[in-house]
Amino acid sequence: MTAAPSLLQVSPSDAELVQRVRQGDLDAYGLLMTRYRLRFGRYAFHLLGNESDAEEALQDAFTLAYRALDRCRQPERFAAWLFRILVNRCRTLATRRGRDEARRAPLELADAVGVAHPAERAIHREEIHRGLARLVPEQREAFLLKYVEELSYEEMAELTGAGQSALKMRVKRACERLREILDGYDAI
Repeated sequence: MTAAPSLLQVSPSDAELVQRVRQGDLDAYGLLMTRYRLRFGRYAFHLLGNESDAEEALQDAFTLAYRALDRCRQPERFAAWLFRILVNRCRTLATRRGRDEARRAPLELADAVGVAHPAERAIHREEIHRGLARLVPEQREAFLLKYVEELSYEEMAELTGAGQSALKMRVKRACERLREILDGYDAI
């Protein structure tokens, strides 16, 4: 008698998939890529401001991670390890292309400020884009990690290598600067 297949299929953990990749199962790496492509691609897009740069950073991160998979000391924390690689690729790409100044990313933050009419939302969204673009890269990165990716300061510190107190200060300064910038738009 054979057991009936379970209706509830449990996805393999990251650690299991990493182990399978280390044993030569390339499909397992495809599963890891599928698992993180959307979320990490969204982060890269928000940080870099355009789809082609985000895709390049994401592909570089996946390739680098695959090549260095034997150095992933905590396979159960593969996502954090991969995200750290992605953050570094985004930084490198932004610096290499001279993108430390104005960035535009289509964040849907206008809804969060309570603007109801679509035309007003578009205006506010554009103001927010410009505001984010005017932040220094470290503040923009911290702001996006905290409020778009919704990471804890502990997770942010692990990914960026910065201390939690420094990250708290970057987020605080980013929020203060965004308020100043957005108040300036209201006055126009």
